[in-house]
Amino acid sequence: MSNGNLGVFERKATIFNIQKYNMYDGPGVRTLIFFQGCPLRCQWCANPEGILKKHRVMFKSNLCVNCGACAAVCPVGIHTISKETMNHEVNHNIECINCGKCVDACLKSAISIVGEVKTISELLEIVEEDRTFYEVSGGGVTLGGGEVLMQPEAASSLLMACKNEGINTAIETCGYAKLESVLKIAEFTDLFLFDIKHINSDKHFQLTGVRNEQILENLQELLRRKYNVQIRMPLLKGVNDCQEDIEAVMEFLLPYKDYKNFKGVDLLPYHKMGVNKYNQLGMEYPIKGDPSLTNEDLDRIEQWIRKYDLPVKVIRH
Repeated sequence: MSNGNLGVFERKATIFNIQKYNMYDGPGVRTLIFFQGCPLRCQWCANPEGILKKHRVMFKSNLCVNCGACAAVCPVGIHTISKETMNHEVNHNIECINCGKCVDACLKSAISIVGEVKTISELLEIVEEDRTFYEVSGGGVTLGGGEVLMQPEAASSLLMACKNEGINTAIETCGYAKLESVLKIAEFTDLFLFDIKHINSDKHFQLTGVRNEQILENLQELLRRKYNVQIRMPLLKGVNDCQEDIEAVMEFLLPYKDYKNFKGVDLLPYHKMGVNKYNQLGMEYPIKGDPSLTNEDLDRIEQWIRKYDLPVKVIRH
C-alpha cells in the first residue's frame, strides 16, 4: 500500500457496513462499503440503519430473554426493563454514545450498534485484502449507503487512494447533491451506479421526500462530461412500474444512447430483505402490502425498454 500522500489517510468516514464478495454493484467481485447518512427518505429503503448519520441501536426482540444485563450497564438509559411487563424495552429517542457496553453484556447477541468511524487507511487496508479477487474478476470497490455523496471529502479521498493502488472504483448514488460534490468524486470514479427512482418530480417528492431536478441535472452533467454511468431503476408494483413512467425515463435517456460512457439500464425489483430492520430500529415500515413484481412484470418492462434499443438487465438479489 502506497503512503505517498499521507494527508489522504487522515480523513475519516462514517460507515455502517462492509460487504465482501459482492456481485451486484459493479463489474466483477467487489467490496461494498456503506456510508452512513442519506438526504432521501425512500419508502422502500432497504438500509434504514444508514439513513441518519449517528449511532443506532438495533434490537432483535426474538432473541432477547429479558435478563436486564444491558439495562444495568447502559449509561444513558436506552435499555430498560418494563416494571409492568418485565420485558426489555429500547428507547430509540435517546442518543446512543456507542460505548458498546450493552452489546458486550447481551448473552444472546440480540443487540448491535450501527455506525462506525474509520480512517481512509483503515478502509483501504480492508479493500486491499481481496485484491486477488478484483484482478481475476475485473472487480474492485463500490461505495454505497446511505448516500456516499453525503460525505464527499471522505469518499473522494478513499476513491483516490484506491485509484492510486490500481483498484477499480464505483459508487452507488441517488444523485441528490451539489454538482460540485458530484464532480469532486467523479474524478476518481470508474463507474456511477445512478438511481432514477421516478422521472416525475412531484411523484419523486411523494416517494422520497425530495424533488428530482438536481438529480437529473447531475446525471446529465456526468453523461455530457463522459463519465461512465449505469442507470439503476428501483421498481415497485403500482408505484413506478407503469408504461408511461418507464417510457418517460427512456425518453429522457434517449439523447445519450450512443454515448460510449452510457452503460445501459439496470432494473432493481423490490425485495423485502430490509423489512426486519425497521422493527429492530423501532421504526414502522412505510410500505403497505406487497409491491413485488412478478417475472412476467419484469419481462414486460424489459420489452418496453428494448423498444428504445437501450441495453437493459434485471438485477436479482
